[in-house]
Order: sequence, then structure tokens, then C-alpha cells
Amino acid sequence: MGPEPKINMNYNLTWNFYIDGGFIYLLRLHFCETQLEVTRAGQQVFDIFINNQTAERRADVIYWSGGNGIAVYRYYVLLTPSEGSSKQTLWLALHPSEEVGSNFVDVILNGLEIFRLNKSEGSLAVPNPEPSSSLASLKPENKQPKRGKKLSMKIVIGVSLGCTITVSLSLLLSSIFWQKKRRSYYKRKSMERRNASPLPDQLCKCFTLAEIQAATNNFDDAFVIGSGGFGNVYKGFIKGIKYKVAIKRLKSKSQQGAREFWTEIQLLSQLRYVNLVSLIGYCNDNNEKILVYEYMSNGTLRDHLYNTEKAPLTWKQRLEICIGAARGLDYLHSGAVHRVIHRDVKSTNILLDEEYVAKVSDFGLSKMSPISMTNDPIRTVVKGTFGYMDPEYYRRQQLTEKSDVYSFGVVLFEVLFARPAVDSKLEYSQISLANWARKCIGNESIEESIDPFLKGKISLNYLRTYVKIAENCIREDGCERPSMNDVARRLEFALQLQEIENADQVCQVSDGARSQVNRNIQLYHNL
Repeated sequence: MGPEPKINMNYNLTWNFYIDGGFIYLLRLHFCETQLEVTRAGQQVFDIFINNQTAERRADVIYWSGGNGIAVYRYYVLLTPSEGSSKQTLWLALHPSEEVGSNFVDVILNGLEIFRLNKSEGSLAVPNPEPSSSLASLKPENKQPKRGKKLSMKIVIGVSLGCTITVSLSLLLSSIFWQKKRRSYYKRKSMERRNASPLPDQLCKCFTLAEIQAATNNFDDAFVIGSGGFGNVYKGFIKGIKYKVAIKRLKSKSQQGAREFWTEIQLLSQLRYVNLVSLIGYCNDNNEKILVYEYMSNGTLRDHLYNTEKAPLTWKQRLEICIGAARGLDYLHSGAVHRVIHRDVKSTNILLDEEYVAKVSDFGLSKMSPISMTNDPIRTVVKGTFGYMDPEYYRRQQLTEKSDVYSFGVVLFEVLFARPAVDSKLEYSQISLANWARKCIGNESIEESIDPFLKGKISLNYLRTYVKIAENCIREDGCERPSMNDVARRLEFALQLQEIENADQVCQVSDGARSQVNRNIQLYHNL
């Protein structure tokens, strides 16, 4: 509609269509929310009216579809009376809802289809249109009936096609026009919002740029704790928040980063789990796009594996971190209201708090779909990080949760080998960590290639258990890979084995208990 909310409330967005009476009509309305700022149910709500009757109260596209950019359609049935004129008007109107809490006072309709259904006798026929007076006066006296019927049929077909094309073009052009006006308006208005997030549960706060500048000493380089493709990450304290926060600042003029920015807000504002990083708030002010997270004092998992001055992680610490990350991914795949596929699982996106609890982060590339579509692939443009990317996803451009499983398998080998997923400095056969791991497994030399710090600290049986988990994750065929729930449970089993080994080093474990452990290991490898 227009750019002014108060004016919008006084008007409807209306279409009129001429239809034939005496039929039942099926209307299919197409919706897809593309306004980046509209990410949560309740933000943009409107009413739908058909022929002055309320067809839908509180229509909410995000609630129906489950997220921004996901198409959905709704069906409505209209019965037209047969009395009176054979030509009637179908009136469709959309009006912004007066419901409290709706932040975007506007409506949206991306497409419309109108189907005429059979009468009870199975007929779709209508009376021939009455000729106008001008046509009647010009009617030739010697016109043959057969030719007249053909001419009438051509007129009917021509008028029908013309009306169909006109309606379609009108809808398309009006949709494009209003979408452009909406985006321009809300881009300007988003800079003016300074209060809490419009989310009903107040999970995500909107900060002003002044608050962020005060927290980072005007983005002083001394506060930088990390950097990446998104931009710099700063540490700081925000007034009113008692604990330290991490502030990620989007590089200016980054269109890709802008899309990832809103995706991350949309996802993390509705996800809360011990193994997922918490989003505290965001800033969309004066062309700045900034995300505010809980501060992770021990940095990324990658910071503790290689090319670092930090002390190496013990084998038990590595297992616990991998278990935490696996639980976080399992929650995304099957524990949340909607299925979320991370699409960029790697060691730099696994953060560690002061207790070395793993938290999955960076959801800019993530994809969300209804949980009912758990087994359905999502066709999308291939994105991710080279070395961690699922080759099946790359070939088919079909994303599933098993793509995250593959990436996590690479992380498991990264934890074991203490080397990058891709290292161009090595000889050709060793550049790809996944390929090198398969080769080491094939020639049974895996124990020779692991992190030197771990050599002699893991028994061969327990090492084989861990390697089998990682190997299953990076299978070429996604159907053969385990779920993240299976991965988490098997890693927990590997941790139990390690704890028994540690206990055995302190005090003698009974022969019966040791025998049972060995039987469990053998059963596991036979799965």
C-alpha cells in the first residue's frame, strides 16, 4: 500500500473481477514475505475480504509459511447466485489488521488464481454474451449461421484471453510496484526504531548505534577479538547489561552480508539451547548492521587445534566439545519448532565459553523449513566453506540435514588430526582432510597421522571407535550417514570408554567390567 501507516488503515487494497453467476469459484491466493525486516509471526497482520465477507481474520504470512522467503498459498470458496444478471463482480480486498502488536501496517498478495467449478450437472457452460447495440446494427443481413457461430466463439475466446492476460499483468505490475515502495519505506523506517525488538517475547533487543559505539570505544581496534568475511568482532560492555558481550559488525556495502544479517536475527531470536550461541540483540542504525552475542571467552574450537599459542586440548576435552556441538546441531535438525540446516558447520563456528562448553554459531547461511519436511531436500544455491562442503549437496544442489553431518565429520577429523580442512601447502593427496582421512583409514595408518599431542594417550580400540563415527559422517552417499542424534550418542559412548580408561589408570577395574566394555566395543564396530 502506501508508505504512511495511518493512511493505510483508512483504505483497502482492492481488486474487482467480472465473473459468471450461478457457479462455485475456487480462489487460490499466493503469498511470500520478501521484506527482510519481517521475520516473525505477528509483525505484519492483515484481513482478507471476499465479496464483503470476512474470509480470513489476522492473516499472517510468516505464521503460515514458517519463515521469510517461503512461499505459501491459501484456498477460499465462493458461491455466486444464479439470479439476476449473468455477469457479476468478484470483489477481493485486503486491509491492514488493527490488532495490537502488528508493526508493519501493510498487506501483501503475490498472486491470485480464480477457478470456476462445475455445476451440479457437470457443466461449465454460460449463455452467449448479448451483442451490444453497435454490433447489432452492423450485423449483416445475409450472414450465414455457421460463420456467425464461429465469429461469436472467436469473440468469446478473445475477450476471455484478453481479460486473463490483463488481470495477470495488473497483479504482477502492482505487486512489483508496491514491493519496491514497501522496501524503500521500511528501509528508511528501520533506522528510526530504537526500542525493544518487535518480537512478542522480547527475546531480541534493538540497540542504538550510540550504545554500540560506547561499548566499543567507537569501534577501537584494541577491542577487536576476531574478524572474518562478515567483518570485525569486538568485545565490550553495553549499559544495562551486566556481562561482557561480543559485537559483530557487518562490513559496509555488503549485500550478501545484509541477507545473512536478517537470517541470523530471524533464527537466533527464536532459538534457545545450551549448545547454541545466544543472540542478545542487534543494531540496524545509520546503515550499520551489528549483531550482539553472549561473549565466548575461549574463542573458537579452531583456536585450540593448530597454528596457535594456546595449550592443546586433552582428548577428553575434545570429546566433550564435539558432543556439545553435535547436540546443538541435533537440536537444529529435530528439536526446534522448524527444521534448521546450518549449512556452514566448521571449527571456527564452534565457540567455547569459560567452561569449554561448545556453542554452535554463525547462522547467516542457514535454511529453515517446517519440521514436517524433515526428509525433504531444500533446493538452493550452493553455499558453504570449501573443505567442509558436502559433495552430494554440491553436485545436486539439494540441501538436507545430512549436509551438516558431512561437515561435522570433517570437524571430527580436524579435532583428531589438528590440521585444517584444506591445506594447500601439503602434497596433493593430503590437501583435502576428508580425502586424506579416508586414505589413512584404508591403509590402516590413522594412528600415525593424528595430533602428536594425542599419540600414546588414546588406546587403539577407543581411537577406532571415534574414527568409525567420523568416517560414517563423511560417506559419499548422504543416505548412509547417521543423524546428528546418532553421532551425539556414539560420541558419548566414546567418552564413556575414555573415562573408564582414565579410571583404570587410577585404580584397577574388575575383569568382568573390562570384559563387558570390550564386548560393547566389538558390538559397536559390527553395527
